[in-house]
Amino acid sequence: MTYAFDFSDLQQYIGMIAHGIAITLGLTAVATFLGAVIGIGGAALQWKGGKPVRTVIAAYVELIRNTPFIVQLFFIFFGLPGLGVQINEMEAALLAMTINLGAYAIEIVRAGIEAVSRGQYQAALAIGLTQRQAFRSVILPQALATVFPALACQVLIVMLGSAVVSQISVTDLTYAANYIQSRNFRSFEIYLVITVIYLVLAIVLRRLMTRMARGLFAGRQR
Repeated sequence: MTYAFDFSDLQQYIGMIAHGIAITLGLTAVATFLGAVIGIGGAALQWKGGKPVRTVIAAYVELIRNTPFIVQLFFIFFGLPGLGVQINEMEAALLAMTINLGAYAIEIVRAGIEAVSRGQYQAALAIGLTQRQAFRSVILPQALATVFPALACQVLIVMLGSAVVSQISVTDLTYAANYIQSRNFRSFEIYLVITVIYLVLAIVLRRLMTRMARGLFAGRQR
């Protein structure tokens, strides 16, 4: 059987595909920022917080790391309204992506903090820095420089995993592909195009983060 390829019908959906790309990148950007904040804050509390705080953070990390992302998404979007929390599809997608990335970021940053010699922290205190100043100026920059490749990899995983937010009608790139396929029935063509787009986005994003790391952590990465 010979298959006749036909990409011509996709031209009328370029705007929808571009919108999907923008939604995917927008969600990834905001979730990355918020997830990084959670990761750094949570790792700091695990490092210097009391036992109750460390227990809560550890429970959060284990819960997220050992459950599927799509289940977390469905719990937020379908479950929270049952408790009276009204949330739309974009808010649910962003919250799920942030919570998911934050949990992994906590463990990644914590590993980076533990990799920094304890003596450097003690030396910082010895020269008059407060505990907060020592953490912010001595420990954290080195920790982030060490684990940045792992953080960047996790950001890419979250971006690619965001394809499932189309299941709650977020108009991302995968939603666009599903919609187009349901109209023209050219499944091979549209999913091939979307696959290539995701590949390009991942490669470009990885290179941007690598370049950013060189600027931020020049002389600090091992």
